[in-house]
Amino acid sequence: MHVRGIRGATTAAADTEEEILAATRELLEQMVAENDAEPDEIAAILFTATPDLTSAFPAEAARQLEWTAVPLMSAPEIKVPGALPRCIRVLMLWNSTRTPEQVQHVYLRDAAVLRPDLKTR
Repeated sequence: MHVRGIRGATTAAADTEEEILAATRELLEQMVAENDAEPDEIAAILFTATPDLTSAFPAEAARQLEWTAVPLMSAPEIKVPGALPRCIRVLMLWNSTRTPEQVQHVYLRDAAVLRPDLKTR
């Protein structure tokens, strides 16, 4: 078993607690579904949000999914001119027997433009 990183990103429709948490929950659920991951296999999750999202910590979405034993951290993204607005990024550290090539990264909503090499969702 190795620690693998699953990357993901999504966008919130607006800077509201409801939108941030709904978008983040959707992303987390898709990340574990696409990789057949279980919450008890997740070592930790790092969340970042662009500076225009201030109404909620994205990590709260994992708590709403009852992932209470998973260490979580939310941090701000650096402000880069022309960056995708209202973007939430996730790095999920996952204990798995999969190879890095077998890991499915997930980019939803407007964040799909960040990784055009991945299939569109």
